[in-house]
Amino acid sequence: MKNRGKTINTMTISNRAKNISPSLTLAITAKAAKMKADGKDIVTFTAGEPDFNTPDYIVAAAKLAMDKGLTRYTASSGILPLKEAICQKLKKDNHLTYAPNQIVVSNGAKHSLYNAFMAILNEGDEVLIPAPYWLTYPELVTLCGAIPKFITPPASNNFKLTPDVLKASITKKTKAIVFNNPSNPTGVVYTKGEIQALAQVLEAANIYVIADDIYEKLIYDNLEFYSIAQFSDKLKQNTIVVNGLSKAFAMTGWRIGYTASTPELAKAMDNIQSHTTSNANTIAQYASVAALTDRLGDAFLSDSIKLFDSRRQLMITLLEECKPLTYVRPNGAFYVMVDMAYFVGKTLMGKNIQSAADFAELLIEHAHLVTIPCESFGAPTFIRLSYCIDETQIKKGLTRLKSFVAEVVS
Repeated sequence: MKNRGKTINTMTISNRAKNISPSLTLAITAKAAKMKADGKDIVTFTAGEPDFNTPDYIVAAAKLAMDKGLTRYTASSGILPLKEAICQKLKKDNHLTYAPNQIVVSNGAKHSLYNAFMAILNEGDEVLIPAPYWLTYPELVTLCGAIPKFITPPASNNFKLTPDVLKASITKKTKAIVFNNPSNPTGVVYTKGEIQALAQVLEAANIYVIADDIYEKLIYDNLEFYSIAQFSDKLKQNTIVVNGLSKAFAMTGWRIGYTASTPELAKAMDNIQSHTTSNANTIAQYASVAALTDRLGDAFLSDSIKLFDSRRQLMITLLEECKPLTYVRPNGAFYVMVDMAYFVGKTLMGKNIQSAADFAELLIEHAHLVTIPCESFGAPTFIRLSYCIDETQIKKGLTRLKSFVAEVVS
């Protein structure tokens, strides 16, 4: 095509695609894998998944499904036995009553979040995202043509959102809020009272709540999980519960997530999914029925929580020796967020430290320690450490961190 003698290139990617950033966590994980492949002794604190295999009883259920020939398309929203199992789980664990037509099974919780945003957002709508946040939330909002609006709760409250901060952030343009509990990356867990106080504000504001509950099973210190959808029937109507089997059942690669919402919202999300991905993996769906219904799951979850809690306590103990670094004490998930603000503005090993990314780069280069810098999580002076690695690696990694800090402070 020509215009007044100039050639116009019509082969360009969309503005929407240009506005989406690549996943920082996946990029850093790939870099760590490359360094390991090159023979370097790397300790990696980046993983957002259990470091052990899916339980045998779930794998056996998948094999049985294949042997039975259960390998064809299913309804786009998922097989009925799985949706019934999810309803039973929500009733038993969260005291929430849903029918199968209110459940949409998707290709992981990330896909469920995308469906939820697509179903409720129009161009220009604002979505409140409390910081620190999982880095995918704002990208999904942007992908839907809406606007992420970040809230920064007080650091003195371990970045927990408070009713006053929430109320002051809601405007006429606010369409929804993302509420992640337990939180990635902070690992904080909201108490029932804290959630009820937030729920009162949200009910009065009459906005959607995207409740990301993916880490609900990974809670420590004798705390209990309380879903924000439990607060009232009205708030339940406005809430899209997002969950999945990836974290709790070590099924990250199986890609099974789900939403629970009103029948109208579920139908909208089902329609979207039917034209984008169709059904989630059929074999994984049948395996997920076993994950949720077999009694072996209770023992597996109990053992997993004990293991992660032991690692968590070890990491916290060792981080106490890494002064002047400080951290947010986690009560859930499997991350610790460490603040390296003390070093911002300083020159370490010839490098001017302006952000956590600069600090993380030095850790890779000089300590062979791979962490996740949290700029993309809305916490520019923090790095995130995952304790999805064995205790030997945790000790080795934090010994290196302690030595590195001691060297640059001296």
